Amino acid sequence: MVDYLVSEKLISPKFKYSQLVRAGSHYYCSGLIALDNESGELVNGGIGKETEKILENLQILMSEHELGWKHLAFARVYATDFANFPDFNAVWEALFNAIEVPPPARSSVGVNALPLNAAIEIEFTFYKE
Repeated sequence: MVDYLVSEKLISPKFKYSQLVRAGSHYYCSGLIALDNESGELVNGGIGKETEKILENLQILMSEHELGWKHLAFARVYATDFANFPDFNAVWEALFNAIEVPPPARSSVGVNALPLNAAIEIEFTFYKE
């Protein structure tokens, strides 16, 4: 059985897709870009600020659907410029150094462009029995 889960707190997707899908014990989160929840606009400040906003929005989505960092199994990162990737890693490492949960498996992919000219987009996969 597949359940299509919607956030009541995050801005609705700008395009037609489900934010979060539960298929059995697996949860698949569509790629998140750094959208401000009030304006609907992409946050400014580069890949580091965008990463902070993505992780903040992910925390909101997780709390709405009773997921936690311990359930995060995989993250796929799409970046438009790997020269700026150290700024992403700094935010990512700060998060996982601050919580007592190991980081998920992760892959990173370089792309030419992302929606709304974002510098980064991240997909997440969770596992929760």
